[in-house]
Amino acid sequence: MEKIKTSKWNPSEDIETKEDVIAYLEVALEENDPAFLLKTIGYIARSKGMAQLTRELNLNREGLYESFSGNGNPSFLTVVKVLDNLGFCIRVEQKVSA
Repeated sequence: MEKIKTSKWNPSEDIETKEDVIAYLEVALEENDPAFLLKTIGYIARSKGMAQLTRELNLNREGLYESFSGNGNPSFLTVVKVLDNLGFCIRVEQKVSA
């Protein structure tokens, strides 16, 4: 029997358009899991180029990677700055009761 080779999936390689970014963010927000949301923002940032993002925002590259790893704890300001740089903003709306 032939062995099947697998590789670790990297979502940042599949994020190519604004529509992709929106879809990933919508799913992450639906999960209602802050760590998952931060990790998703990290994938989006990597898809656009983390090195360029850190230069544009004058942030530490290693710190930014850690912040959006799912284990990090970035400040709200950092989250807003990264989303803004990616062309997005945070909007709040009232939950619809079931």
